[in-house]
Amino acid sequence: MGRKYFGTDGVRGCVGEAPITPEFVMRLGYAAGVSLVAREHLPAGERPTILIGKDTRVSGYMLEAALEAGFAAAGVDVMLAGPIPTPAVAYLTRALRLQAGVVISASHNPFYDNGIKFFSAGGTKLPDAMEAEIETHLDEPMGCVDSARLGRARRINDAAGRYIEFCKSTFPSELDLRGMRIALDCAHGAAYHIAPSVFHELGAEVVSVGVEPNGLNINDGVGATRPESLRQCVLTNSADLGIALDGDGDRLIMVDRQGEIYDGDKLLYVIAAARKAAGRLDGVVGTLMSNLGFEHAVARLGVPFARAKVGDRYVLELLHEKGWKVGGENSGHIICLDCHSTGDGIVSALQVLAALKQGDLTLAEACADLVFYPQRLINVRLPLGFDWQGDDGIARAKAAAEETLANSGRVLLRPSGTEPLLRVMVEGQDGGLVDRLAKDIATAVERALE
Repeated sequence: MGRKYFGTDGVRGCVGEAPITPEFVMRLGYAAGVSLVAREHLPAGERPTILIGKDTRVSGYMLEAALEAGFAAAGVDVMLAGPIPTPAVAYLTRALRLQAGVVISASHNPFYDNGIKFFSAGGTKLPDAMEAEIETHLDEPMGCVDSARLGRARRINDAAGRYIEFCKSTFPSELDLRGMRIALDCAHGAAYHIAPSVFHELGAEVVSVGVEPNGLNINDGVGATRPESLRQCVLTNSADLGIALDGDGDRLIMVDRQGEIYDGDKLLYVIAAARKAAGRLDGVVGTLMSNLGFEHAVARLGVPFARAKVGDRYVLELLHEKGWKVGGENSGHIICLDCHSTGDGIVSALQVLAALKQGDLTLAEACADLVFYPQRLINVRLPLGFDWQGDDGIARAKAAAEETLANSGRVLLRPSGTEPLLRVMVEGQDGGLVDRLAKDIATAVERALE
């Protein structure tokens, strides 16, 4: 069954415009609650309980209240955790033995966007089939259980502390971060009051930026999607390395002391190589966007590699299918299933730091065997419903690029799952050629729009 509202990362959009309106979000809470009540078989008198966490957007207060009302009307109890990272909701849902978790966040998007995403009792994102089931209830009239069965809400005050201790537990107990100066960029997002404590309590000297959220500045010139801010912080403060998270704390980008930026492919390779050296790597999952150089480097490690569709949920599904533990995206979503059930920026940073400590390596030394192919990504804004796949001009430009590259590169066109964009990616051995071909295809898309 197709999905009308759910994209690759929940329901997302501009606040005040469908579907991110108070009325819709209340109905979404009710529809999810009805689906949850129907699926759960709890002892008589017990209601399902869900956890709601959010990032620091000003709209989070409004959407939290709307979700709470919808769940209560369906007879579901709610625990409110306040601002915490997305992976913290996944962890706490499991740790507290709850029936589901909900995150109010638009991740790396600007403050005027927001979204809703769900986690199962096992701390994983809902499969497509369950999201489709929720959508069937959205098309039905909203009701309300009788007063005696209404859900109740309460706040939990130790959510941040619980999650801090969990993150620290994923770092080897025989290691510490003493003597390290770490620049940390929390994107004015959900990890602003959590990530600094994790690295400080493990012994590092932490220089923090992006830790003063005001509801409007999340991801604004900072965070994993704007690593230049972190780069400057590293160089100014002579830090050993820098760590950047995104607005909801599930992405990771790092910077070394020379100011070199390390994306998700490079950091995933560092983690994978360390696990291979320790005899704990069966295979690695990347995505359609993973660099060919990364794929070749994994092959040199002597383990298989597989590509999933773009989106950390699809990386996770393929990891489960293969029975592997490590995978991720070049955007910085990294999943280590031997540590957590979902991608986690803080936990992934700790795995990179552990690999460097154990091997007595710098980031540059850890990535020495990783040689990337030049890759050019151009985003072209698309109107809703535009049939780019049916346009002959776009098809001809793509075919011409593929013919030019022959077997020495790749061309990928894909719509973003979170923004109204068509992503044009070209990869090959000749950087100048790659750049020209990507621009040719992007120009063809723009002409089609005209």
